[in-house]
Amino acid sequence: MLGYHRHIGDIKEHRAMKIIIFGASGMVGQGVLRECLLAEDVEQVTTVGRSSLKETHPKLRQLVLPDLLQPETLDEAEWQGFDACFFCLGISSSGLSEVQYRRQTYDLTLGIAKKLAQHSPNLTFTYVSGTGTDSSEKGRVMWARVKGKTENDLQKLPLASVYLFRPGLIVPLHGIESKTASYRVFYRWSKPVLALFRQLFPQRLVTTESLGRAMLNAARGAKGRFIIEAKQINALAKAPR
Repeated sequence: MLGYHRHIGDIKEHRAMKIIIFGASGMVGQGVLRECLLAEDVEQVTTVGRSSLKETHPKLRQLVLPDLLQPETLDEAEWQGFDACFFCLGISSSGLSEVQYRRQTYDLTLGIAKKLAQHSPNLTFTYVSGTGTDSSEKGRVMWARVKGKTENDLQKLPLASVYLFRPGLIVPLHGIESKTASYRVFYRWSKPVLALFRQLFPQRLVTTESLGRAMLNAARGAKGRFIIEAKQINALAKAPR
């Protein structure tokens, strides 16, 4: 398995970037979108989702794709000219069979990544995976096997760079909330504990802000295949530009 092995100082000055985001309405995607819109070297942000976002911004361009499993329904030109893709879509495996979860995780992700590899092969593709992902694809935990295969096959695509983020616990900032009711309750009740945990063990969790900044620095940085955990994500978020 390839690991994150470059120096943070390798980040170079980058030309104005065009970013495409999948899952911008979710908790992680909201945080990533916020950082992209704030970044001076991001020229345009295109979001693709099943419905439109409420947010408006001069940099923001929205595409609605009702069935994300059918990326071919978007015009070919809509996949061209991007410097980076931040893939923030994800669902819980709870209550799903392996076939169902694989369809919504592996099939959906690879279908979109293949379209981008065909039309924007020079981009950096960043996939939000998870701690505990099984790269062997043979373990007992179903979601971990599926995520592992997704990661493995993303690395095989003819893309300039693939970053596989395994963030673990994510803390939402700046008023961002999860779309999932149970997660909103969890974050509401655990806020004091998470604040203390963040002070005591700052490298064990990430925030929506640090995720967005790390993704941008990945797009600005070295090309290759990288698997990075929470500690490296936080380091990458703080890398000087």
